[in-house]
Amino acid sequence: MKNFDVVIVGGGVVGSASAYYLKKHGFAGSIAIIEQDTTWQSGCTARSAGGIRQQFSTPENIKLSLFGLNVVRNLKQEFGADADVGFKEQGYLILATESGLPILEENQIVQLAEGADNVILEGDELSARFPWLISEGLAGGCFGLSGEGWMDPYLMMSMFRKAAIASGVTLIDGTVAGVSRSGNRITGVTLASGETLGCGTLVNAAGAGAGALAAMAGINLPVGPRKRYVYVLDCPAATEALHKAPLTVQPNGVWFRPEGRTFICGLSPEEHEEPTVFDWEVDHGFFEDRVWPGLAERIPLFEAVKVISSWTGHYDYNAVDQNAIIGRHPDVTNLIFANGFSGHGFQQGPGTGNAVSELIMHDGYRTIDLTCFSYERLAANRPLFEKNII
Repeated sequence: MKNFDVVIVGGGVVGSASAYYLKKHGFAGSIAIIEQDTTWQSGCTARSAGGIRQQFSTPENIKLSLFGLNVVRNLKQEFGADADVGFKEQGYLILATESGLPILEENQIVQLAEGADNVILEGDELSARFPWLISEGLAGGCFGLSGEGWMDPYLMMSMFRKAAIASGVTLIDGTVAGVSRSGNRITGVTLASGETLGCGTLVNAAGAGAGALAAMAGINLPVGPRKRYVYVLDCPAATEALHKAPLTVQPNGVWFRPEGRTFICGLSPEEHEEPTVFDWEVDHGFFEDRVWPGLAERIPLFEAVKVISSWTGHYDYNAVDQNAIIGRHPDVTNLIFANGFSGHGFQQGPGTGNAVSELIMHDGYRTIDLTCFSYERLAANRPLFEKNII
């Protein structure tokens, strides 16, 4: 049986960043990443929209995003002269009606205090800056002036993974079929192949499979997959200004952003609309009934569009409060959670990976105190709700 000081289940951005920062900060022990899809095509990271924003209501979420932004700003120093993730710094624009504007303004106060760079635009200011937008019925919007936009999630994930492997981390292509536990300690994992790996610390970075992994150790973790559709649009009438648009989120939740010569868009369904089958099929009726009407109503140039491609991704959804669960289990202390990001794990992956490395090496946070995301809040029924979920 092989033994590792740290076993990380999940090789997406969270798991790969955890391994990378352990090595960067001088961890001398052995580390293994177990990943069931080494084509890197179907995980939460690869199928995300790659966004990064500071428009959250929870200070710790803002700090995690800013940590990720700092990585992007210093890519070449961190990963070499050829490092590039295609960062499009075109901002986020989160729109609000009259009833929602006070919440937007309240959130902005928190964001500015944490170092975000955004502005509230009201009424005619919106249509003046974004001529493609019908502002009727909108009270305002919060626009990220800098530090917000999107990038290639596959490239970001790959840089962390490759750098971790180059520093001595072992990548194991396999699926975890069982977790061994002796009292209040995890002792190892068993792969579907039958191979058993011993571990000193187990890091659950299994994305949408995090709840299932925890259950193998007899632990309830309310994280599972939620199916989300992304539609790729051709819009022949699109103007240059529309191609320079920020990632725009309407009050009804419909969002879009430019993607080269095309656009991508989507909408998180209401609870009663959630798909119950977690396959990779796309529901095009959902676009026609729920997404496109909202787009065309607010952006007339989208009245004539063609869906030329689409994909399905799975959120690692925290069913309690849609916020991350990060930190040690209170009883099984050699089990660390890094789960439940509910759609913002890509941008928070670097900061979370750094935090995981600090917990393992120092038994506490050094850079960002993420105590608010601890597992204990779930057991104590103290949900931490984020007001800016997209």
